Order: sequence, then structure tokens, then C-alpha cells
Amino acid sequence: MTTHWRERPIGIVGLGLIGGSLGLDLQAEGLEVRALVHRARTAERARERGLAQRIETDPAVLEDCGLVILALPLDRLLDPDPALVAALPANAVITDVGSVKQPIQERWDKLHRRFLPSHPMAGTAQAGVEAGLSGLFQGRPWVATPTAGTDSDALASVRALAEAVGAHWLECPAAAHDQAVALISHMPVLVSAALLKSADQGGSAVQAESLVRALASSGFADTSRIGGGNPELGTLMARTNRSAVLAALEQYQRQLGALQGLVVEEQWEALHQQLSRCQALRPEFL
Repeated sequence: MTTHWRERPIGIVGLGLIGGSLGLDLQAEGLEVRALVHRARTAERARERGLAQRIETDPAVLEDCGLVILALPLDRLLDPDPALVAALPANAVITDVGSVKQPIQERWDKLHRRFLPSHPMAGTAQAGVEAGLSGLFQGRPWVATPTAGTDSDALASVRALAEAVGAHWLECPAAAHDQAVALISHMPVLVSAALLKSADQGGSAVQAESLVRALASSGFADTSRIGGGNPELGTLMARTNRSAVLAALEQYQRQLGALQGLVVEEQWEALHQQLSRCQALRPEFL
């Protein structure tokens, strides 16, 4: 396993939840972390929080970095700032942390010869410079989507980065990644949002708005968390992974319709069997 990525500063572009958490964990590993942010106010607060040793709004801060992590929103990854692209060291390994891989891979393969798309599967409902926290990636999947032309040292460096923060390394094709995350991440955001809307509008329909809210407990909190998360991120995931998200929603609607049919037809034994199967399935996903 290469150690070259440890011998030079690590650059992070963006200090939101993922970027800020990486900054904290990498510094805890004794590594030098430099960060590029968009606003002076963000830089000031990030310095107060100690998210990196050096934090600037000038892309020149990335000079001499051996590994640069693009912790940017999907739209800024797909339409990157030319000044950022020009500032990336030619011999540095570049990776991203976006939740959609195929369009990012197609875009960045043309921009930097040592780019490797990756995606740490970790998060909270928080966003922005206040969101970063230590230990976010511990035990969580970190998936990369290399191709036949991927630089082997880049692959080894990003894997070493993921393992340094305690993540579990995986590799798969970009298209397979996007289909999988549509089912277990992107579609559930919309389903969770629909749950919140249903509870709100259903409560209004029976004049029980306050009671519905007062009775909401841990089960509702668990199932509604991601639907009440960052709306910008949810919209970008649906927009950039549209076909896979639509296929996932169609699959969900079929399953929901089948369960609804069992209730309509009062097939309680069949419903019990389906719920028992789901009970057995859940540990396989966690």
C-alpha cells in the first residue's frame, strides 16, 4: 500500500459535513491538512473549529498537495470552477465524495489524469461548516469506481485515505454504484419526504395537526430523518441520478401497492408473512 499521500499536505475543497469531518479525522492522524472554501466568513469559522491547519479562499492553498479531496455539491463537481481545476497539482491524486459517480467520472476523467471517483457512505442531517465531526466514517462503507485506465497509485492512495479514517473499502463500476445508491439512499430521501408530507396533510384532513405532531416518537423520527435533511442535496441527487432514482421509485411503488392490496383484501396471514420476511431482511442491510 502506497504511503506517498502521507508525505505531502492533503487538500480538501469544501468544509461541510464530509469535508469538515475528514479534516478533523486526518489531523487526528497527524497529517497536514489544507482547505479551500468559497467564502471568507466560512474560512473564519472553519479556523475557529480547527477543521484544517490552513484554510483559504484562494485555490493556491492546494499547491504542493499530494492528494486533494473534492468535498463539493454535485452541481459544482459537474460544473467545476475553472480556477479550481487550474490550481490542482498535475501530479496529485484527486478524488471526490459525491453520491453520484458516473456523470462525475465522465466529467473529471477529461480534467485530471489522476482522478478517482469515490463516495463515503456516511452522513447526518446537518450541513455546512458547523456539521463536521470526528469519527463520522468509522465502520462505514467508502466505495470507489475505478476503470481499466485508473492510475494504480491513485487507487491505492484513496484506499489508504479511506482506511485511515476507519472506513470499509469497496470497489464497483460507476453505473452499478449509481443504481445501488438510488435504491438505498436517493429513493429513500423522497420516500421519507413523502412520509412527512403524508403525516402533515393527513393530520390536517382530520383536524389533528397538533396531535399528530405530539404523538410522533422515535419510529417516526427514524423514518423521517433523511426526508427532513438538506433539500439542496436531495434535489441534486434526484437530478443527477434521475433514471436510477425513477426506477427505484417504481420498484418502491410496486412493493407499497402489493402491501396495500393485502390490507384491502384483509389477507392478514399473507401480510404477516411479508412483514416477517422484512424483519429477516433488515439485518442484511445494516
